Amino acid sequence: MIEIPHWLEKQYDLQPDSIAIEMEGDRSITFKELRDYSRKLASGLLNRGIKSGDHVAFLSANHLDYVLFIHAISYVGAVAVCLNIRLSASELAFQIEDSNSCSLVVDEQNKMLGEQSMDESQADIDLLMVEQLTTSEEKIEVRETLRLDEYFTMMYTSGTTGKPKAVMHTYGNHWFSAIASALNLGLTDKDKWLVCLPLFHVGGFSLLMKNVIYGMPIILLDKFDAEVVNRKITHHQVSLVSVVTVMLQRLLKDKKQAYPSTFRGALLGGGPVPAPLLREAFESNISVFQTYGMTETSSQISTLRPSDAFQKLGSAGKALTPASLKIRSGGKPCAPNEIGEIHVKGPMVSSGYYRHSSHENEYLATGDLGYVDEDGFLYVIDRVKDMLISGGENVYPAEIESVLLEVDGVQEAAVTGIEHPEWGEVPIAFVVTRNGYSVTEGQIQKYCKKRLAGFKVPVSIKFIEEIPRNASNKIVRRKLHSLIEKGENREHK
Repeated sequence: MIEIPHWLEKQYDLQPDSIAIEMEGDRSITFKELRDYSRKLASGLLNRGIKSGDHVAFLSANHLDYVLFIHAISYVGAVAVCLNIRLSASELAFQIEDSNSCSLVVDEQNKMLGEQSMDESQADIDLLMVEQLTTSEEKIEVRETLRLDEYFTMMYTSGTTGKPKAVMHTYGNHWFSAIASALNLGLTDKDKWLVCLPLFHVGGFSLLMKNVIYGMPIILLDKFDAEVVNRKITHHQVSLVSVVTVMLQRLLKDKKQAYPSTFRGALLGGGPVPAPLLREAFESNISVFQTYGMTETSSQISTLRPSDAFQKLGSAGKALTPASLKIRSGGKPCAPNEIGEIHVKGPMVSSGYYRHSSHENEYLATGDLGYVDEDGFLYVIDRVKDMLISGGENVYPAEIESVLLEVDGVQEAAVTGIEHPEWGEVPIAFVVTRNGYSVTEGQIQKYCKKRLAGFKVPVSIKFIEEIPRNASNKIVRRKLHSLIEKGENREHK
């Protein structure tokens, strides 16, 4: 299999004194410092008995130690099990056990959660503090090359239904994901990518790979904050930012001035995007490169090209250069504009899940619904499992949510289905209103009747304070059902 120089060693060789990462408080680190600190942490891991091939669970927030740990793991040749800090202790315990991790490494911020997870877990493993590992002064020989067929990371699916599974990523998966993105979006010596997505998810993690594969500086934020992101874009030469729908909504709401010419655009993923949001961005002259991807595809596998950003609003573009994409329904290929399940294939697609069957060299059925138009551009409709069937008609929650967001005063919306004795299922909507706006259930339903077929109009509108979302900011629809059972509907004025 192909072996390449360690990508961080390569940047150390090419541009040791160039800035690799900028952080809050005007702090920064060069590629030389990033390389030296990561190798030091690798020595700390090796001194603790962690060796090549071991699975090491990692629980950490977005900060420099996360980056150092990921590169240290690659120097050791172990596999990083990236854990979600928003999970409960029992959920983390399952993943620690399921991944067969030999150790759990945590940062100071998540030490207590790590300890609780160990209490819940049946695994007899060490709990290590990442800050303590970096104090190792002993120099141990570390890897200087990477084999593209070797496993590098394990990331659990979001688990919106059923038990989450660990997606296995190779170095090659991450390599081809980064290269394919550069071929699509282009790459200049002025590019600087802002990172505000969680690093434990593939969207944020992929930017750490671009950082060392491209030799491109990144700005690393510990969390998303619309004011901070807008300030960084406006005053710190940010050229690209990766966001999900709710983040773009908040950026546009907070935006005080036009973005400078140094800003190329926002890469927008995380599922179907409401049409009103895309129109608002278009009117603000902000390029939005809608993208489609998932944990199994090591981030994006289809992305709108910059040249098509305003001509194909709502499209996730075409499959990236080394990838292929098909739409199938009932085992047969779909015609243009015919909705079916999205199937993907390419070197960035994981071969499978840990302790589950492999799908290597086969098309992966994504579980997402979409279609390609007559020009071959992909449009993502919804998750297969989220689709409702009402009176024999297919109903897509994302379509209804897009219309709800057109209503004055509606800030966020989520739709799910409830059982109905006659129609099987009918849609019900949950709405978060904008501050200072007054809107009623009747007004919303009246608007929907003008824009949607009758069977798509929500039978009820529930006003709530917050839409339940996971760490990827995706709507967790099973929690909507729990709100129905609780009869939750805040007082609305």
